[in-house]
Amino acid sequence: MMNWTRRSLIGAALATMTALPVAAQEKISAVVIDGYPARALWVKEFTAFFIPEVDRRLAETGNYQMSWQENYGGSIVKPKGVLEGVQLGLGDIGIVTTIFHSSKLPSQGLASVTPFVSTDARAVARAVDEIAREFPAMQNEFTAQNQVYLATGVVLNSYQVFSTTEVSSLADLEGMKVAGAGMNLRYLEGIKDAAGVRGGLTDFYNMLQTGLVDAAQLWPEAAATFKISEVAPYMLRADLGAVNSKTITVNKDYWDGLPDEVKGVLQAVAIDYRDHLAGIAMDRAAAAEAAYIAAGGTIIEVSDADRAAWAAAMPNIAQELAATLNDNGEAGTEMIEAYLGKLDAAGFTGVRDWTQP
Repeated sequence: MMNWTRRSLIGAALATMTALPVAAQEKISAVVIDGYPARALWVKEFTAFFIPEVDRRLAETGNYQMSWQENYGGSIVKPKGVLEGVQLGLGDIGIVTTIFHSSKLPSQGLASVTPFVSTDARAVARAVDEIAREFPAMQNEFTAQNQVYLATGVVLNSYQVFSTTEVSSLADLEGMKVAGAGMNLRYLEGIKDAAGVRGGLTDFYNMLQTGLVDAAQLWPEAAATFKISEVAPYMLRADLGAVNSKTITVNKDYWDGLPDEVKGVLQAVAIDYRDHLAGIAMDRAAAAEAAYIAAGGTIIEVSDADRAAWAAAMPNIAQELAATLNDNGEAGTEMIEAYLGKLDAAGFTGVRDWTQP
């Protein structure tokens, strides 16, 4: 008869435990796409912040490991093609530049249709993202594009006007051809004989250099990144405002196949990326203006009277958007009011009340 001692029993138990199969860590592939180059701020920070942070959080449990495949700079899609690329499954995760898709994603225009309110990227990012979670419109629009909304992104503290010749007042913009993208082209409608010319951020340098346009609407960090001072040495500080222009989305079919743990991490990190990105945009704004001046640029302050006159001359594009959303069965009027209310609570009141017709 075998004589089992306490020590031998423990040893046998440990031997049995070590013989049991260890659950294998599941590897999940993720193809990330954006048409903009890797040096663009939001792309750079997706690589430097979003991806490592997802990896770090998943490593805490050890159940899953992401296998990232990053494709930027037009390798899969052009800047305007990210929405369709994610819809079709060319990418699993995308950074959609929403200003290119106002007809398909109208509610993404909340900040764009309310200029001259806030130049704080952090406040605008939070307000837009909260609206996306409080009202179904944004989620519904991306669902129609076979995508899941994760979070918005604000990469600019404020649109300004960069020009080839000196512009110091609203009157100086009369008759000018001004490059822009999406809704900011509408900002020119109240300026006599001014014409908006559609283009993308990567196009502006050549458009200015060749004389296709006299000026462009962009922000200081982008102006520094894309060397705009070389072709547009004058910046009119009009403080048109911060605008959300990026959204992280996930292909719906891909999303449905993800484990709940991975979904939760992606959602949480997307919000942190939102705040991280907006914070960097604000931190870099002053430095970018200094770099613009160092590179030969001149910054000119627009008067408060001209800012108020510019806002008053514009059509009320906020009410136009509200009507569009209302007609689509969404709460457009309430969304505009709630968004501006959030900014007002954060200390930002515009020079025009966009809730009034």
